[in-house]
Amino acid sequence: MDTQTNTQKVKSIKEQLRANVLYSAYWLSDLTNEFLKHYDITQQQFNVLTILGEQHPEPISTKQIRERMIISNSDTSRLIDRLCDKGLAWKRPCPHDRRLIQAFIHEKGQTLLAEINENMHKLDDVMCNISDVEASAINKLLNKMRFHAKEKMV
Repeated sequence: MDTQTNTQKVKSIKEQLRANVLYSAYWLSDLTNEFLKHYDITQQQFNVLTILGEQHPEPISTKQIRERMIISNSDTSRLIDRLCDKGLAWKRPCPHDRRLIQAFIHEKGQTLLAEINENMHKLDDVMCNISDVEASAINKLLNKMRFHAKEKMV
């Protein structure tokens, strides 16, 4: 009798799902990093740049950016500084509350964002074997899982 089979625990379908979601997230993250490397920008910088682009022409505080990020990062100020150093964004103290920093997307940042978005289909092509109906179902299920998890964890 194979002792290895006896000692290995069979994973439940939920354990398999958790592992698959994590594996898939890291896989897609690696592909995204590789895609964005061409533009000399990180995923978090791209996320912030997208938020600034959606907010344009209005300013947004670093606190508000942090709340809207996919992966909220306590070092949002440093991300903004890096985007400013690259000439993609600019910032100023909030006129109403000097403790807050307001961030804006620069014209160069808008151009880069448009170029990345034009080519995003190349990254999305890794999912070419998933139909729109399947993609919609996966989106609904992932949203359902996250929403329910928030309720359960609180």
